[in-house]
Amino acid sequence: MATKDTYITSSHDVTIDSNYANWLHALKDNYQKAQVKAAIKVNAEKLLWNWQLGRDLVLRKAEEQWGTGVVEQLSLDLQAAFPNEKGFSSRNLRSMRQWYEFYSTIWNQPGSKLLSVENQPSIKLHQVGAEIHEKVDEGMPFPEIFAYVPWRHHVEILKSCKTVEEALYYIHQVIDEGWSRQTLMNCLKADRYHNHGNAVSNFTEQLPEQQAQLAQEITKDNYDFGFITLPKEYKENELEDALAQNISRFLLELGTGFAFVGRQVELVVAGKSRRIDLLFYHIQLRAYVCLELKAVPFEPEFVGKLNFYVNAIDKLKKTENDNPTIGLLICSNMNETEVQWSFEGLTTPIGVASYSNVNEEDLKRLLPTKEALVERIKLLEAEISKSKK
Repeated sequence: MATKDTYITSSHDVTIDSNYANWLHALKDNYQKAQVKAAIKVNAEKLLWNWQLGRDLVLRKAEEQWGTGVVEQLSLDLQAAFPNEKGFSSRNLRSMRQWYEFYSTIWNQPGSKLLSVENQPSIKLHQVGAEIHEKVDEGMPFPEIFAYVPWRHHVEILKSCKTVEEALYYIHQVIDEGWSRQTLMNCLKADRYHNHGNAVSNFTEQLPEQQAQLAQEITKDNYDFGFITLPKEYKENELEDALAQNISRFLLELGTGFAFVGRQVELVVAGKSRRIDLLFYHIQLRAYVCLELKAVPFEPEFVGKLNFYVNAIDKLKKTENDNPTIGLLICSNMNETEVQWSFEGLTTPIGVASYSNVNEEDLKRLLPTKEALVERIKLLEAEISKSKK
């Protein structure tokens, strides 16, 4: 029998209106923000500890003071003290030392300002604070910006980057774009730092300054198509098919902000039907991106065709809330002088890049061996024999 202290919670005696709905939405939003802040705070404290340990190993000159085996001994002692915690392997402890050594090279130099949260344009950094302000008497204090990046991400960046500037580029991308560790590893492998923003273009001449800068930033001089496999003498439609079938990986290679709109998008102008290879929309740029693929080296007439598509999207699909459509032509190879001369007289923003690393299909590997064929024939004969009985 139910009592005052024992009952089933149910909805009753309540009027649900818009004010309640708005209040509930605000409560849920604030709770989610609190969860994020709590997670960041925990991550930040662990990262601070990692940084302090790495700094101690360096400043205390631990190996000189206690011997070359001190890292292994410290690893064993920490694992014994905290048996349920992970991250105390000798390899991980060495990564902590390397982490401190790598960034401390720019401490008290002009470049150290790059590590300050106050100097970061990211909205996310100022919306959710890790609130770690370390003061030290000796050595480099913990850079607050590191608190927003998971430890394993830091380790991957350390393994691949040669300079602090390069490492900070990836740290900013992880924070701003929410990269997973796998996404980060793919971008490190593709050398995103050195390849981004280098497409040959006329963006500076044809777009407002801020728009031109962002448009240039989102393009590359060369795209790595190492995630697709094609026959040796492949055609343009086969290249397009392969990219469409691997659209998630292709979007990753294009970079953050690209949203796939469609393939072979039909444009009917003056009663004639034409099709754009691939159409995207860039979120930050707030603009459509017409992408044309060519499985051959650049030819000047390719720009004229893409120019037509860009104008058509501007007139048929672009709204007043969208920025001017951009054209991106990706060829197997290109000559920069030819590209620049092709831009003369154009008023549409167009970028041209190349691609590389398409894997060649091994037909011999795809065919069955002689032994496998003999085995299949035997199985077929056995099945026929059974069916006759």
